[in-house]
Amino acid sequence: MGLEEEIESIREEISSTPYNKSTEAHIGRLKSKLAEKKEKLENQSSAGGGGGYSVEKHGDATVALVGFPSVGKSTLINALTNADSETGSYEFTTLDVNPGMLKYRGANIQILDVPGLIEGAADGRGGGKEVLSVVRTADLAVFLLSVFEIDQYERLDKELYYNKIRLDTEPPSLHIRKRHKNGIQVNKSDSVSLDEGTIKGVLREHGYVNAEVTVRGDPTIDEVIDGMMDNRIYIPSMVAVNKTDLVDPSYVPTVKDQLRSHDIDPDECTFISAEKEKGLDALKERIWEKLGLIRIYMDRPSKGVDYEEPLVLKKGATIGDALVKLGGEFEERFRFARVSGPSAKHDDQQVGEEHTLADEDVLRITITR
Repeated sequence: MGLEEEIESIREEISSTPYNKSTEAHIGRLKSKLAEKKEKLENQSSAGGGGGYSVEKHGDATVALVGFPSVGKSTLINALTNADSETGSYEFTTLDVNPGMLKYRGANIQILDVPGLIEGAADGRGGGKEVLSVVRTADLAVFLLSVFEIDQYERLDKELYYNKIRLDTEPPSLHIRKRHKNGIQVNKSDSVSLDEGTIKGVLREHGYVNAEVTVRGDPTIDEVIDGMMDNRIYIPSMVAVNKTDLVDPSYVPTVKDQLRSHDIDPDECTFISAEKEKGLDALKERIWEKLGLIRIYMDRPSKGVDYEEPLVLKKGATIGDALVKLGGEFEERFRFARVSGPSAKHDDQQVGEEHTLADEDVLRITITR
């Protein structure tokens, strides 16, 4: 029996086994074995020339537009990026990824218009693996749905999941330390509902014989496996519904009900018409919020504060992060910084590298001479 047949056989056994406390350990072992078999199959495909591709990242953040063919991705990227923005094509064997640069609030946000996904993309259909590998490099995935085909969301979400992309969640709190003897020891917080036998079974399927594992939170079997595989990508996502200019207002409640059926809050979606360029301001603002960016205005000696081209960082960034992005002598010869704005206790507060910055802070850096 080949790997593909083994994978299908395990999938069938999982789907036919009712999940309850008595079968939990068995299902855990099956899912763990399935993950290992799939990883082995993917490694074989990569060795045969079926590996992924990557796009060079530019700007302050990267957004991937995810959608099936003909949902309007190309129209949207043209509407979001002006004519003189940086554009081009990254040519792959089977596809082109067309990037554009959205300039918003002083930030340069790279938007990737990847070719339309089709079902089975995670298994390689239609160059899907190459497309999905591009999504894995993004800081945000934007699902672009046609107002007439909201059900596409579930299929897109599954394709990303099958390609190890985890949306809107954090990595599980799982730490494994190998040992030389004494078998597998499980330490878990009171909030963990999986029993020790299930966790031990999953570890054994991954080749652990002697190890100490610490589990916190309340992860599912799949999340424990994700933590052990250590090759999952965790990124935020959002939903934009396109072609709203083509529907009657009376149809909008139906669209919202369809969104709720997929556990999507309509209030968290952005309704747009890329063709008519409607709703794009709201879309830009939602992208900004989901990326979690902040603007830092640099106070340059003898030149004053530059409010036109801020230093753009992630929320929670420190002075040290700013120095890394600035590079050069700022990072190498840093003495101290002075900050005015939301993060400062007072104007021109003197701070060190550990100080956490906030949106629209004014920053002046002093270096050694």
